[in-house]
Amino acid sequence: MAGADPDRAELDLLTETLRKTMATATGRELDAALAALGWPDLLAESPDLAVPLMFRLLGETGAHAAVLDDVVRHFAGYPGPGPVPLPFAGGAWVVWDRDGEPGAAVDEELPLRTVATGTDLPGQALAAGRRALGWWLLGAGHAMLGLARRHALERVQFGRPLASFQAVRHRLAETLVALDGAEATLHAAEGDLGALLGKAAAGQAALTAARHCQQVLGGIGFTAEHDLHRHVRRTLVLDGLLGSTRELIREAGALIRATGSAPRLTQL
Repeated sequence: MAGADPDRAELDLLTETLRKTMATATGRELDAALAALGWPDLLAESPDLAVPLMFRLLGETGAHAAVLDDVVRHFAGYPGPGPVPLPFAGGAWVVWDRDGEPGAAVDEELPLRTVATGTDLPGQALAAGRRALGWWLLGAGHAMLGLARRHALERVQFGRPLASFQAVRHRLAETLVALDGAEATLHAAEGDLGALLGKAAAGQAALTAARHCQQVLGGIGFTAEHDLHRHVRRTLVLDGLLGSTRELIREAGALIRATGSAPRLTQL
């Protein structure tokens, strides 16, 4: 996985390799597998390729690994293997302990634990972490949309496929529009403000996906046997890391009020 930026064939092979790896491993096992595949080298040499690819696949597959800690540490220039305290919604601090046991977060699969305090991250590391989380949220949103779409196509009510009902189609369409808008924002997310808005857009889109897809799936979406609840829980935790959607929107509004103008984020 290490080396120069791959061409299309190499990228497709890398994507498929990562997807298969995430289908069979998660947590500490996935951390070890990614290290063997050369994830640290790819992050160091091609972060613009590595981060969107890795984090979106984590969202789509539902796997997890301590790669957010890797990204923050890389862009902050922190040495050593210890986890970096990360700000969480509401003024809390957490660490993603790759060697720890699953914690007591909303998503109990994640090895997150709270700590009393932390140190503000360097701007570049905070922005990189927010972009990474944005791609993870985007992947989770697409995973939820895929589950709801499949259910709508297969489920029959009143003698008709669920997908034929206009209300269901509207919810799925609104979810897709939100996810596509978030992806466009992430592609244009340059600088601190761009990263802030990219994560906020992705968080809002993933929360929209969770709400609409739960409605489409109905009661089955609440059951432990269905995968939707895992993606919903993951979305709630990821949204809180490095600033929730609500907090980031307020922060962006305060910045615009303070400067008296809204900067151009991309050329149209």
